Formats: sequence, structure tokens, C-alpha cells
Amino acid sequence: MRKLLVFVLYACLVLGACETPTGKTITIKGKVQFPDNHFKMQIVERNGFNKILIDSCEVKEDGTYELKMNVERPGVYTLDCQRWQSVQFWAEDEDLEIDFRGMDTARIKIKNPPYVYIHGGPNNELMNLMNWNNYRGYQLMIGISQGVYRTPDLDMASKQELSGSFYKMLGEESLARTKYLAERYADRNSVLALLPGLRGAENEAFVESVLAKLEARNPNYAPLLKYKQDMAEAKAQRERLAEGKPAPEFSFPTPEGDKQLGPQDFKGKILVLDFWASWCGPCRAEIPHLKEAYKKYHDKDVEFFSVSIDKDDAAWRKAMKDENMPWYQAQAPKAGKDVMKQYQFSGIPYILVLDKEGRIVGKNLRGKALTDKLEEMVSGKKKESVAMPAMGM
Repeated sequence: MRKLLVFVLYACLVLGACETPTGKTITIKGKVQFPDNHFKMQIVERNGFNKILIDSCEVKEDGTYELKMNVERPGVYTLDCQRWQSVQFWAEDEDLEIDFRGMDTARIKIKNPPYVYIHGGPNNELMNLMNWNNYRGYQLMIGISQGVYRTPDLDMASKQELSGSFYKMLGEESLARTKYLAERYADRNSVLALLPGLRGAENEAFVESVLAKLEARNPNYAPLLKYKQDMAEAKAQRERLAEGKPAPEFSFPTPEGDKQLGPQDFKGKILVLDFWASWCGPCRAEIPHLKEAYKKYHDKDVEFFSVSIDKDDAAWRKAMKDENMPWYQAQAPKAGKDVMKQYQFSGIPYILVLDKEGRIVGKNLRGKALTDKLEEMVSGKKKESVAMPAMGM
């Protein structure tokens, strides 16, 4: 036994099996102008609303920080600056230098941090362009919301319709810029970071052409192979979730804990299925609209069912009490990880309408788009409206 143990230890030393995990180690360093030393710098890997902590470090007295990241899986990661700012970067073989402003030192703090630039190589040059596109889109959305909702002599329905039209224009503009970047930089591995923003059947041919260019340069690239596999699975799931298809079944506990509910329990009624969370600002802002729809349509064979993806049970219960929603509620386990994959959404609020047979007849409906769909279902007369964007990551 002793000889065997010596041999194993020798093999570990020779082959390196007992050393740190395989993968390229990159350095990520920079300076924080206004540190908040209550919190650390953190590298996290996000999967929907779930995140995995990869590494962390303190900010030094001079405001600098440095992380050594062993990259086992090349791809998109997030560097969080002490919970005040964050930036998405591509981790593979490029050392990075990223400076942050850090803590908001203004008397009135507004959660709208400035754009963060990554000093790195070609893959992160593309990440800078992607991040800038997202940043400007967010700033424009804020500007539109403030402009529309401060406009005098407009009722709430008109404001919702007008802002929805502007949001649609912003979405189309962002999509055009994303496609431009993907086409021009298809030879860079980090182009994979752009492609989740090009989901949908209308973009399938374009995405395939981008993947073909990347595959021609690096045919056995593991993240590419995984992306193609994930894309095939997502396409199959989208087809299962197409309008006219039965809504996937699930059973989640109600607040009382005495029973479980899912969409299958509402057959015979038109169902508004709302995915939300207590911490989601747009979800909370949508609740008054849901209440208006409930008041108007609940007596017309329409039921409402809100499913929380809260991880914190107490926060969920407090939000329900604060909002006083008079319809059915349930909480998805594991912070909604499984149901988000089942229903193929990554942003909330995500609201669907099901017919009396439990088939999907509308997806991602908010405000006027929701009431238009319900009016159509109740009256049989179709109306055209604009779907509202959900809150992504």
C-alpha cells in the first residue's frame, strides 16, 4: 500500500495532476476611483438570473485590485465592482485592465452607473462595442420613459402606447447594430457573446452564417460546439412553445402551502400567466396594469396566475402583501431556473395568455398589448398592439 501511495504521488508530480485546474490563467487588474470596502471585487458566471462566483479579491488601500483567473471555460463573465458597477468581459487568453468609478459619491444616489471600458485584446474590443450598444440603449430607454411620462395632457393608456412604440424602435435599432457587429467581427471568438441577442426564427439564417465563419477558422472550438448544441435544443423548445401549442405543465406551491398550482389547473378559463419577482422594478410597475386587466376581465372567464422566481421566500411574501394582488400566486423553486428554461425566457416580467384549452395564444405581453389580447379573446375581434420588452440581465 505504501509503495502504491508513493507511486500515485510521483505520478501527480510528473503529470501535474495535483496542480491547479487546467486552463489558461489571465490577469484582470485595474483601479477603483471611489472604493467601497464593505464589498469585494467579484468575477461571476451568469446563467439567466443564477450566478456562480468564480473568484474575488479586496481592493487595496491605493484603490488598485488584481485577480488571477483560471479560465476552464472560455466565454462571457461579469466583473462586479463592489456592487456598484459591473462589466461583461470575454475570458480566454487576454490579460485585462479595467478601471471603475466605483461608489456613487453624489448626495442623491441614482443606480445608473457610467460605461466601463475594457483594455484588452481583440476579443474584448468586440465586448466593448457590445457593452456600448447595450449602455446607449439603456440610456435612451430611460430618456424616452422620462420624456413620455412627464408629457402633460396624456392619459396613462396613451403614454403606454407611445412608449411601447418608442421601445419597439429602440429594439429594432439595437438589433441592427448587433447584426452589424456580428457580421463584421465573425472571426473573433467573442462574437458568440452577441448571438443570444439574435434569437428568433427571423435571425436563424444570419446566425448560421456567422457561426460558419467562426467554424471555418476554428472548427473544433469547444464554446462554438456547445453554442450550436444549445441553439439546437433552444430551437426545439421554441417550436414546442409556439403559439397554438399547449403551455408546458408545472406544479408550484401556493403561499398557503396547502396545494400546488400550474397552468394545467386553469383549463376551461382564459389564463394570464405572469412570471415576476419582488426585486424586479418593471414587474412591480406592471402590477397596476394587471390589476386593471383583472378588474375588467376577471368576470369574463379570465383567470390570473402570477409565478414568482424569487429566491428569497420572505421577500416574495412581503411583495405580495405590499402589492395586494387579488389573484392566484405560486413560487417557482430554485429561483425559477427550471421554469425559465422550460418557457424559454430570460427577462421579466414575462406574461403569456393561454386559451381555455391551455394553448399559448400570446407571449411577452404588457400594458396595452395584454389588454388588447384579452379583448380579442373575449370578443373575438383581433387588435394590433406592441409587445413590451422584458427586463434582461
